[in-house]
Amino acid sequence: MVDSIKLSIDLDTFKYPDGTAALSNIRLDVATGEFTGILGANGSGKTTLLKIMDGLIKDYAGKVLLDGEDVKKLHPRDIYRKMGLVFQNPDDQLFAHTVFEDVAFGPRNMGFAEDEVKRLVENALANVEMAEYGGKGIHNLSYGQKKRICIAGLLAMGHEVLLLDEPTAGLDPMGEYRMMDLLMRLNREEGVTIVMATHSVDLVPLFLNRLHILSRGRLVRGGTPEEVFTAPAEMENVKLRLPHIAELIHRLKHDDGMPFGRVPLTIGEARRDIVEMMQKRSFE
Repeated sequence: MVDSIKLSIDLDTFKYPDGTAALSNIRLDVATGEFTGILGANGSGKTTLLKIMDGLIKDYAGKVLLDGEDVKKLHPRDIYRKMGLVFQNPDDQLFAHTVFEDVAFGPRNMGFAEDEVKRLVENALANVEMAEYGGKGIHNLSYGQKKRICIAGLLAMGHEVLLLDEPTAGLDPMGEYRMMDLLMRLNREEGVTIVMATHSVDLVPLFLNRLHILSRGRLVRGGTPEEVFTAPAEMENVKLRLPHIAELIHRLKHDDGMPFGRVPLTIGEARRDIVEMMQKRSFE
């Protein structure tokens, strides 16, 4: 349930060691229980912003608050009890020989007794639909399965916030859908707050509550997907595009004069609008 601010980012600037400004004037609130996306082209600063949120980067001007507390002043253990980052490449995150040992690493380092570690690991694996994989070797997993184990490793530590860097990158279309379905279930059924960096515009309207566009290190637009996706030219300015179905309907509306009242973002919405339009014409 969305009822309070979980993360508040008030970032003036972050510069790379050579002095280049990577991020500027980032003002962003993420509510408890929200599924929000940071959409941007490659090189827009998405990964850097996630690392700042997670406390991995601290030499910035501004504040990041987690439950009202300044991330810069929190001990890493206090951050990781609540929030964790899933890297784009799971091989950068997984290190143990077996699935169970990898997922158990976090709870063990948090001081839980072994029977509690076992319970936490089993629950986390069940939540990512990998319950039967505890004894499997990490090297025997598919790319998508490795991504699920990374998420399980954070859930086993009781994380309330998941930060995900391109979670669907490297997956086939069915793998993309399964990953997004998993994240949506964790968000809606388990109450996990999710911030997802992505450039996959076609997935966004199906799953996300809020969307923020990052371009050249600045947030240029934010709101619901319907509010953010407006016109092809505006998206092209930030090196993105509309979802395919929205692009089609926009062209039918503006180039062919078809009387769409709005631009739908999903196939289901487009189908409904087209059927309504055809029904109205049949009565004229």
